[in-house]
Amino acid sequence: MENFDTRLLKRLYLPPAGSHKGQNGKLLVIGGSHLFHAASLWALTIASRIVDMVFYSSVPENNQVIAEAKREFRNGIIVPRDDLEDYIKEADCVVLGPGMLRIDKSKVESQKSKTQIKNQKLQEINALEDEGEQTYYLTKYLLEKYPEKKWVIDAGALQMMELEWLRPLKGMAVLTPHVGEFERVFNFQFSIFNFQSNRNDKILNEQKIVGEMARKYNCIVLLKGHEDIVCSSEKCMRVAGGNAGMTKGGTGDVLAGLVGAFACKNDLWLSAIAASYINKKAGDSLFEKVGYYFNASDLVDEIPRVMKELIIEN
Repeated sequence: MENFDTRLLKRLYLPPAGSHKGQNGKLLVIGGSHLFHAASLWALTIASRIVDMVFYSSVPENNQVIAEAKREFRNGIIVPRDDLEDYIKEADCVVLGPGMLRIDKSKVESQKSKTQIKNQKLQEINALEDEGEQTYYLTKYLLEKYPEKKWVIDAGALQMMELEWLRPLKGMAVLTPHVGEFERVFNFQFSIFNFQSNRNDKILNEQKIVGEMARKYNCIVLLKGHEDIVCSSEKCMRVAGGNAGMTKGGTGDVLAGLVGAFACKNDLWLSAIAASYINKKAGDSLFEKVGYYFNASDLVDEIPRVMKELIIEN
C-alpha cells in the first residue's frame, strides 16, 4: 500500500487567470435535519471557500437556520428540497448525508412493500414524517436517478443506503465512513479480523478488507482513522497525520465537504486522497498552535491557509 506523496497535490485544479464565476466548480450539499444543524454547515462552509458556487438543501427548519447564518455562506444558494433536482443537474458533484438522520433499517424493511409504492416522486419522499425513513428513500431515489453524477456519500445517507445502489454508479462515488460506520455499512467486524494483531498488521488487515469492499462495489472508500485508508477498485493509499483533537464532532463533515469541493474539478481518487491529507495537515497545524483544543470550525478556517502553503507556495 502506498503512502501519500505530496507531489500529488500539484495535480489539483487551480482557477485559471481570467476565469469567471461558475467555471471553477459547483457543489450541491444535501444534509442536515431538525436535530443536526452544524454538520452540513461545516461541509458547505469549507466548500464555499474552494468552489465558485455551493447549493445547499435541507429540511425546511434547517434551511432557515442556514439562512440566518448567511454571513458564513455568502456564495451559495439555499434550495428547497422540492426543487432539488434542478440543482443536481447543474452541480458538478453532490455531497449527500452530513447531519441527516438515520433509523434502524429493519423498520424500513418492515414498511418497504407498501412505502415503495407511494414514494416514486421527490415530493412524496419529502413529505415523509420520519426523517430517518426520508433519508433512506431520498438516498435511493437520487442515486438511482442520477448515476452519472459524482457523489460523496457521508454520515446519515451512508448508514441508510443499500450497497446494491452503488453498482450502477460505476465508480462515481466516494464513501467516507469511520470504522464504526464501515462495520455497519459493510456488515464486517474489524475487531474480529484484527484479533491479537500488532498496529502495523492491523493497518494492513484494514487495508485488505477496505480494498476488497471498494472492488466489490466499484467505489472509493475513505476509511477515517488514526491513519486514513483510501481504496478504489484498483489501488489503496495510506494517509498519515492528524491528532486526537480531530476526534471532535464535525471534522468528518469538513472532510466530506472538502472531498466534494475538490471533486467538482478533479477526479474522485485525487479528490479523496488530497482531501484526506489536507484535512489532517490542517489538524496538525492547529495542534502546533493550540494543542488538542480546537474544533471543526477552527479546522474550516485553517484548511485554506494550509492549502495555500502546500499547493500555491511550494
